[in-house]
Amino acid sequence: MNKQDENIRPPSLLDALIPLGFMIVMLTWSVVLFGIDAAAGPLQVALILSAVVAGAVAHKNGHSWERLGEEIVKGISLAMSAIMILLMVGALIGVWNLSGTIATVVYYGIQYINPTWFYFAAALLTGLIGLVTGSSWTTAATLGVAFIGMANAIGASPAITAGAVISGAYFGDKMTPLSETTILTPQIVGSNVYAHIRSMAKASIPAYLLALLLFFLIGQFGQLTPPPMDTAEVLAALGSVYTITLWNLLPIVVLMVLAFRRYPAFLSILIGALAGALVAVIFQQSLLIAFANDMSLSAPFAAVKSIWVAMANGFILASPYPEINELFSGGGMSSMLFTVWLILGAMSFGAMMDYGGFNQRLIAPIIQRVKSDGATIATVMLTSIGFNIVAGDQYIAIVLPARMFMLTFRQRGLHPETLATAVENSGTVTSPLIPWNSCGAYMSAALGVSTFVYFPYCFFNLINPIVGLVYGFVGVNVQHLAAEEQPALEALPQPPMIDQQK
Repeated sequence: MNKQDENIRPPSLLDALIPLGFMIVMLTWSVVLFGIDAAAGPLQVALILSAVVAGAVAHKNGHSWERLGEEIVKGISLAMSAIMILLMVGALIGVWNLSGTIATVVYYGIQYINPTWFYFAAALLTGLIGLVTGSSWTTAATLGVAFIGMANAIGASPAITAGAVISGAYFGDKMTPLSETTILTPQIVGSNVYAHIRSMAKASIPAYLLALLLFFLIGQFGQLTPPPMDTAEVLAALGSVYTITLWNLLPIVVLMVLAFRRYPAFLSILIGALAGALVAVIFQQSLLIAFANDMSLSAPFAAVKSIWVAMANGFILASPYPEINELFSGGGMSSMLFTVWLILGAMSFGAMMDYGGFNQRLIAPIIQRVKSDGATIATVMLTSIGFNIVAGDQYIAIVLPARMFMLTFRQRGLHPETLATAVENSGTVTSPLIPWNSCGAYMSAALGVSTFVYFPYCFFNLINPIVGLVYGFVGVNVQHLAAEEQPALEALPQPPMIDQQK
């Protein structure tokens, strides 16, 4: 231990509460003053200022500014893969708007999906795709974006549609052995991935079925707003603007195959975007030339320019149909920059709270006071949700509580799988409900619907934690260690944090 470490004082409860209280006040005022536009800058400023306050309190306790700066860089580095995926998703959406991939899904969806079944279909199909890909992010960026386009075309609510997409995507993400979180969580606590899925299913399947029922009832009894264009007109307009062919769906197939074969998310999405570019070159040549808007360029160079711009700044459709133009314009890496800014602010604050010892100081007294199995499980779940809010990252909300409560669960004779299930029933599913969380920021950016707007309709994400809490208190799916399984109470291994790979 060097001299500087000897001078570091552990934080008091007041020390831990000051940055947390400051953040809550700043985030509240951001929402009060700016409403759903808070994510376009005010939330980011609030989080960065909160990180400064946390750093100042940590410095008061003996941490050097240089070391605090290094910890912020380390915290941000945990989100770098997520940021790169975000940028590539922006590029993919821009190219798929240009290639007609999204338009083709909307075209066939309008033809074959009954509007009264629309929300149910969105939640069901995204759940199936989530099971296949193991990624809620990939599901939302592909099929989810198409469902949002369909919603606007048929007069359905984009907010409810986004809730259905997120509900399905996160159910599929949880229930497949292809998901990073489903693999990571049991690995941390010493459980088995398939036992983990069986345990999670006892709360997740009822929650998902109830969510599907709610989406079905909304579709049956809710009112669709009149769409800006009659659906027959939309189909005719799409057919005149794009060359509609099943080949336009090839990029989706490519992306699904790569995801199923466990290619890295960034590489899969990049190849999916390039597949979209190839489809655009073959089938949408007139759009490529028009979008390049440069008569001095030959057709090949115009195509390169159009694809390049679509990846960087998004595609802007300029057809005689303003409603169609609005539906299929957007995307590009630049469209994700506000989201990247939000993640940088959240991860900076999370790093200061963790390194300064504030998170541990806030949670330690709670751990000491809980006695019953139900209260212990509830404490884990609320801690995971709290980390989603304070740290702004799903993986931190999974890894830290799992690490912190491992010894407590074993001391109380609770099976490690009970801990893993509690963490996933809370930390995983609530992450897209927090606007400044990396998952919430991603979903809002990819689907084009504010987190504040879609929040009430993420039925699965809201019901799953409630079912998990109820199970804990009534003793359902609470597994205990057999006497011979209870280990000596030595320190358990602490796995390192990992980059987000969704």
